[in-house]
Amino acid sequence: MSPPADLVAISVPTPYAVGRVNCYLLPGEPLTLIDTGPSSTEARAALEAGLAEEGVSLADVELVLLTHQHSDHEGLAGAVREASGCVVGAHADVVELLGDYPAGLAREDAYQAEIMQLHGVPAETVEALRIVSRGFHGFGASLTVDLPLDDGELVTAGGRTLRAAYRPGHSPSDTLYVDEEHGLAFAGDHLLAHISSNPIAHRPLRGEADPRRRPATLPGYLDSLARTAELGLDVVHPGHGEPIHDPRRLVGERIARQQARTAQVREAVSAGPLSAHAIARSMWGDVAIRQAYLTLSEVLGALDVLAAEHLVVELESAGGLEYAAA
Repeated sequence: MSPPADLVAISVPTPYAVGRVNCYLLPGEPLTLIDTGPSSTEARAALEAGLAEEGVSLADVELVLLTHQHSDHEGLAGAVREASGCVVGAHADVVELLGDYPAGLAREDAYQAEIMQLHGVPAETVEALRIVSRGFHGFGASLTVDLPLDDGELVTAGGRTLRAAYRPGHSPSDTLYVDEEHGLAFAGDHLLAHISSNPIAHRPLRGEADPRRRPATLPGYLDSLARTAELGLDVVHPGHGEPIHDPRRLVGERIARQQARTAQVREAVSAGPLSAHAIARSMWGDVAIRQAYLTLSEVLGALDVLAAEHLVVELESAGGLEYAAA
């Protein structure tokens, strides 16, 4: 069935390399926004202008649904709520983090610093990246989530029935909103047409936050992608970039890319034992310094896959952890 024509994508600027973020207006009842953009003057002006083109304002919004915890998607949700008194919905696991976002980001920074130190990133690089991260904290904002959603739960939004589908990987709170009647989904950063989403080694939202027992992000992300392919969707509306009209094919490409990256890491480990950061340096050179945590997350994800297949072993070293071929 063809989707209704009332779906509106509002493009909002962000301070991040990924570029502008898509905020989706669903004009039916309740009037709904899916994601809001970051907390900045420029983003708010763009969001308000996009709404005005559709004859509505922030004060008219009745429901905000968030796809995940990142500030370029949640930053303006509190401002929308303040202007309209709307309900805010998000995955249940992210309620505590969003309730005190600055404290949550501080915990995230500390966790990522521990991960980097454990896996061989030099102390000066760790400190430089923490300073950079703190500079972006202001683009997120605390808010109360009064509609916590569990996997599979239904919500009425913009005249549609959407099913919340939990898809952790890029972040631990990634949630699709699936319109099963019309064969479409709003996917945040779970699946993007122009770039492959990085499965970032985030601090867990529940349970222990021991860097030595971090969740296996890439295996989880691959499982999430496979489950998305099984939905049989006709189109996916992503958090960045253009709509995806053949999501099953793109999922296949993303899985193949991750398999190729994992093979690269396996080859690098054959020269081991090496730290995960040393593996990243061997693959990306100086990029693994400028983007130390993103490249480290890529390598750790691949190592998780290889460890599950008993192809690598984790070794204690004087500086932390190293990896070698099994």
